[in-house]
Order: sequence, then C-alpha cells, then structure tokens
Amino acid sequence: MIDGERLQESCKTGDLAEAERFLVHKLEEIRQAKIYGVRPKRMFRQAAIKFLAENQQKRTLAKDARTLSFLDPLIGDLYLEGVHSGSLQPFIEARRQQGVKNRTINTGLQIVRHILNLAASEWMDEYGMTWLLSAPKIKLLDINDQRLPFPISWEEQDRLFAELPEHLRQMALFAVNTGCRADREICQLRWEWEVEIPELNTSVFIIPGRWIKNKDDRLVILNDQARAVIEERRG
Repeated sequence: MIDGERLQESCKTGDLAEAERFLVHKLEEIRQAKIYGVRPKRMFRQAAIKFLAENQQKRTLAKDARTLSFLDPLIGDLYLEGVHSGSLQPFIEARRQQGVKNRTINTGLQIVRHILNLAASEWMDEYGMTWLLSAPKIKLLDINDQRLPFPISWEEQDRLFAELPEHLRQMALFAVNTGCRADREICQLRWEWEVEIPELNTSVFIIPGRWIKNKDDRLVILNDQARAVIEERRG
C-alpha cells in the first residue's frame, strides 16, 4: 500500500532480489511523479491494451488487434517515448519481407499514431498527467506499390468462378450482380428483408442499416442472374 493506494502488478521474475529491486524502482517512480511531477514511463504494450479495452464496440476491433499483434514483438516493450518513425522501421521491414503492401503497413502505422496521440492528449493517469508528453510525427509510406484496379473480362470471371466450390460460386455470382459486400450483406442476408414488387413480378431486398458500413438502409435490386441465385435458395 502506497499512500493508501494498492500497488499490484507482475515483477516478471521469479527471483526475490530482482523483485525487490523492481519494487524499489516502482516506489521511486511513484515518488518522482507525486513530488516532482515526473511522468511515469509506460510501455507501448500497456497503451495497446488500453486502446483495445476502450474500443470494444469498434467495428474494426478484430483487425486492429491483429495489426497490434504484428507490432507487439517489435515495439511492445518500448516505452512510449521510444516509439517513433525510427523505432518503427523494423516493423516496416518485417512486413515488407512478408510481401505486405504499403497500404496495409500504413494501417499499422496509423494505429500506432492514433494510440500515441491518445496517450499525449486524452489519457490521464492518477497523477493528473497525460501518459505521454507529446506525440511524435509518424509519416505514412507512399502507396505507389499498389496495383491499380482493373475490370476482369468475362473469360477471367468464368475461370475464377470455375475454381470456387458451388456455395462460394453462388455468392460470387450474387456479389458481382448486386454490388453487395460478401462479409455482411451476403453472408447475413435474410428472407424477412425481401420485399415483393408484384407490378414487376419480382422482389428486392432492403438490408437494415445496422448491417451497412454507412448505417443507411440498402436497397438491393435483383437482375436475372441475382434472382436465379435467390430462387435456388428459396425453401
């Protein structure tokens, strides 16, 4: 107990003498913060855990967690003050060696930049200080290595679809004929979203906004190909 507050954390050692040295270090850190206003040092891993804990409702939480898992072995043990463009170079090089494009690497850099900005501007500790004095500038990579998008030909589409199992071929066929996103709008498609249009002898689907990225309801119009996919599933 330190001034009525419980100090509880792992010493990361099974050696008593080392643990006692760790305790002395923590006591001095607390003293420096309380008496002299010296900001305690925190590792990037602590900040990453805090970020994930505070964003449980974020749509991209799982993706952010995967990205941070790539970063952790390289910068997790660094103090926040030591995380900057220079110390991020091993992460950049490791991802490049894995064949990852700059746009994907930038996703990791953006998360790091966002966490450091939060640590410097919003996250306050028990001593009334931000976790970080100021956030460094982290420059993103150029994305000139990205392959430009291009339309595939009918022949290429047929070759692609021929490699897919039947259920995925049907999903792909529905996707290219409606523009729906596969992960939510197709995988979660429900019969109760279907609306009959008797005048045209057809139907449409109205996907509720909670399944759509921009939160607006989406009208899905079925052409002959998309309708054929739906009719094969009816019943």
